[in-house]
Amino acid sequence: MPIDTGDTAWMLVAGSLVLLMIPALGLFESGLLRKKNAVSVFMQIFFGLALLSVMWFVFGFSLSFGPDHTGGLMGNLDWVFLKGVPWDDSLDYAPTIPGVLFVKFQLMFACITPLLLTGTIAERMKFSSFIIFIATWSILIYYPLVHWVWGGGWLAELGVVDFAGGIVIHTSVGMGALAAAMVLGRRRFFGPAIEIPHSIPLAVVGSSLLWLGWFGFNAGSALASGSLAGNTVIVTHMASSVSALIWVGLSWMRSGKPSVVAAVNGAIAGLAGITPASGFVSVEHSFVIGIAIGIASYSTLVIFKEKLKIDDALDVSSVHGTAGIIGSLAIGIFASTAINPAGPNGLLFGNPDQLGIQAIGVAVAAALGFGGTYIIMKVINFLVGVRVSPEVEDAGLDISEHAERAYADEEEFKLDMDSYVEDLEEKGGFFGARKKDKN
Repeated sequence: MPIDTGDTAWMLVAGSLVLLMIPALGLFESGLLRKKNAVSVFMQIFFGLALLSVMWFVFGFSLSFGPDHTGGLMGNLDWVFLKGVPWDDSLDYAPTIPGVLFVKFQLMFACITPLLLTGTIAERMKFSSFIIFIATWSILIYYPLVHWVWGGGWLAELGVVDFAGGIVIHTSVGMGALAAAMVLGRRRFFGPAIEIPHSIPLAVVGSSLLWLGWFGFNAGSALASGSLAGNTVIVTHMASSVSALIWVGLSWMRSGKPSVVAAVNGAIAGLAGITPASGFVSVEHSFVIGIAIGIASYSTLVIFKEKLKIDDALDVSSVHGTAGIIGSLAIGIFASTAINPAGPNGLLFGNPDQLGIQAIGVAVAAALGFGGTYIIMKVINFLVGVRVSPEVEDAGLDISEHAERAYADEEEFKLDMDSYVEDLEEKGGFFGARKKDKN
């Protein structure tokens, strides 16, 4: 099939919209955290973008989408450094756009997926350990799941579908967030006092840009311009809007005040939850799915944070994990070939088996996300430690890890740096401090 210029133009735009989500994630997360850790979040996200891009170029794409000689478990290394991936012809995955453009679009997914976990480990994880963590997580969790579901692997052969990442991305990340929070432990003085955002307007701007970028994330997964992409955009917007209203309503009933933070978290939950179903369901059904996503994700947040006292700093396990599970299972109920002839029918359209098939995919991603993350974190903790010292945590990661501040009044910055240098000298210098922190 020849390259279609309209499809190519749309995919160039869609990939750029997904790239926009990465700095938007930094704005969203930093605004909801304390200002002494705002720079550290941006450093994790920006450095992660560069590292994960190089990994995808060198071997990640080949392991995820390369030819399979392992019985559906993993691609081979035929396409390392994108060797053999055409720039003037297509791949079977996307027959109307250049092969390298498909690589670039999937690259954006490969970058943002591990970086969603920054919302869990915020304010207490060593930057060096973070680097090891996201690289290992990509190789052992993300690349295999991509191949199993999108690369023609064994879950795809079972009939599991995931339009834009509810299973591959949000379920695995959400359950991984739960495991990471358990290994890291709670932040010092965990409670309402440290949960106060330092800049709600910054978080609102970030969430708004995430909402915009999500149109490229979901509608771009059609891999072509046309009616499917158009339907995906309106489905995505509706589910997010409904979920935001649900979160505001529920938080209003609990606290007596309508919360902006609840509104933005509800919107993100709706976006994450509709992602897997966005290319298979009608806008009417997205309304119902949005209600289910909003209620379920808000309820699990209350359970995890208030009942179990799990310190998932920005509630990734609920906003992404619970939402992704609901949306992935919703395919088995609401999917219709009238919307997407290449997809399945769900329960409402005469195919009750699809719900069980989707449940298998969700269970596999949840088990790999939770179990794999738990093991990775434990191994890193044993080898080099995952958490900063109490002194570093109290000072904030911006000064302690990066010697920078988000809002650097010159006098305050000098006082912070003098205090940090004195603390290092007391511990025997930089290397002495590192040794003490590890112990």
